[in-house]
Amino acid sequence: MYAVIRSGGKQYRVAKDDVLELERLDGEAGDKIKLDEVLMIGEAGKSPTIGDPLVSGASVTLEVLDQVRGDKIDVIKFKRRKNYHRQLGHKQQLTKVKISAISKSASKAKAADKTSAETSSDAQADKE
Repeated sequence: MYAVIRSGGKQYRVAKDDVLELERLDGEAGDKIKLDEVLMIGEAGKSPTIGDPLVSGASVTLEVLDQVRGDKIDVIKFKRRKNYHRQLGHKQQLTKVKISAISKSASKAKAADKTSAETSSDAQADKE
């Protein structure tokens, strides 16, 4: 099973036990984070479930491994013959995470709750 998630303005295709670096997320090593921004869920041999824009009730559980900093990016500004030059550096704050679980079962439970709520509201409307 795999999922496409959105984090930090970027999209990632992830599967269980994948390790990746996302833009800074709150949490310390060992913490569990639940991401609800799941754009698509797929399984081998089946057609994927595509969200509109998100898959309702789906979630991905992440385990924080470490808070790290990315590679240094040098930024240089220069104008010739004007005695103007600036040099800056930047290291992005990153969170190293491991995908613990991908869940889409919550969507079935929510759908069941929604249908039971609709039938109960219809029953109340009929009484009035």
